[in-house]
Amino acid sequence: MDSTPRRKSGLNLPSGMNETSLRLETFSSSSSFRAVTCVSSPRAISSLSSPSKTSSCSDRFIPCRSSSRLHTFGLVEKGSPVKEGGNEAYARLLKSELFGSDFGSFSSPAGGQGGLSSPNKNMLRFKTDHSGPNSPFSPSILGHDSGISSESSTPPKPPRKVPKTPHKVLDAPSLQDDFYLNLVDWSSQNVLAVGLGTCVYLWTASNSKVTRLCDLGPNDSVCSVQWTREGSYISVGTHLGQVQVWDGTQCKRVRTMGGHQTRTGVLAWNSRTLASGSRDRHILQHDLRISSDYVSKLIGHKSEVCGLKWSHDDRELASGGNDNQLLVWNQHSQLPILKLTEHTAAVKAIAWSPHQSGLLASGGGTADRCIRFWNTTNGHQLNHVDTGSQVCNLAWSKNVNELVSTHGYSQNQIMVWKYPSLSKVATLVGHSLRVLYLAMSPDGQTIVTGAGDETLRFWNVFPSMKTQTPVKDTGLWSLGRTQIR
Repeated sequence: MDSTPRRKSGLNLPSGMNETSLRLETFSSSSSFRAVTCVSSPRAISSLSSPSKTSSCSDRFIPCRSSSRLHTFGLVEKGSPVKEGGNEAYARLLKSELFGSDFGSFSSPAGGQGGLSSPNKNMLRFKTDHSGPNSPFSPSILGHDSGISSESSTPPKPPRKVPKTPHKVLDAPSLQDDFYLNLVDWSSQNVLAVGLGTCVYLWTASNSKVTRLCDLGPNDSVCSVQWTREGSYISVGTHLGQVQVWDGTQCKRVRTMGGHQTRTGVLAWNSRTLASGSRDRHILQHDLRISSDYVSKLIGHKSEVCGLKWSHDDRELASGGNDNQLLVWNQHSQLPILKLTEHTAAVKAIAWSPHQSGLLASGGGTADRCIRFWNTTNGHQLNHVDTGSQVCNLAWSKNVNELVSTHGYSQNQIMVWKYPSLSKVATLVGHSLRVLYLAMSPDGQTIVTGAGDETLRFWNVFPSMKTQTPVKDTGLWSLGRTQIR
């Protein structure tokens, strides 16, 4: 019996095994450790250097974490941002030396540090994709593993929705189906003027009150109406060539001016004077402060003048005619400063941009179908788009950089365009005949369109200037159909 005291082993070994039959070997070809247990004699240990099929040794497999997909199951949390003064490279190197190259090279998909980490509250839970098509907090559309932080990405802006149906319809008996007339205008005081046959009617938008302004009698008819910018007075062009000015509040005629030989189909006010265009091919300038019928005559068109618009700074007047010409005039000359002849049909639709000085849009008739954009400073055409239909009217939004066009043959549609991309925001249909008339509300959100089908339709197409939120399907008035007279 050996008198040397036997040291108590710290290992809990199975019966028949002693500590000498257990040893720890390190293999240089791998950074992993293998605990080798031999259930036979020590001779079996020596066989590890040249393993054979008859070896009874068994290994406990320790997996390599670099080959696992822990991020798929949310098992690896993203590393926190490196604090100021920290040394991330040193931390990775230290982990590599302590735990091996495989462990040191492992990193989370988001670029955070792998390896030892605090217990994750999402343990054994699949990742949930919280992104949605309407969520403003959606992560990047490139995916979780794109390497781009979702905090720095901005979700795509949804397109603005425009209601496809009018929110109000007015019956307008005797509204003429004539491309060369301009029978609808909306004042800055929210009163709509409409020429119906021999009469002009005023419709107050706030209370839907209808007032008959005038009746020209059986021998004449209304060919054009136009409010002053202040909205107090309205001019009326007649079939006999007269230009009448009325007080819209008192329904009283203020002035009657002659000068045209035949119908006056278009009118345009600036701050001080009134321009009128006629089938006699002439443009007259009227000044109410002067007793004469007109102060100047502009001669340049070879056919009926059907489009007239002053620029917002009152410096230039654009005119369109049935001779396919678009002319630009200034106040210092009776000859046009620009002659633009790219259109191949009558030019009635004209609109000046309120967002950019010298930017003019024009639309051609059935044979042309194009909206063209011009720089009136140098006369260059900036762009054009083929709409596929006769262009009857153009109006530029003052709230956003968009414009609306109304069309005749052959689709009778209303279209909203972005500028300068000229992408379509909306296409609206509802009229059964050509959409010949267009006016915009004083707040710039609603348009009214008129057609030979004897209806006026109100559409919400533009956002407000302040909020620029999507326009709502409900308007200022109750949905329904009423009569304007």
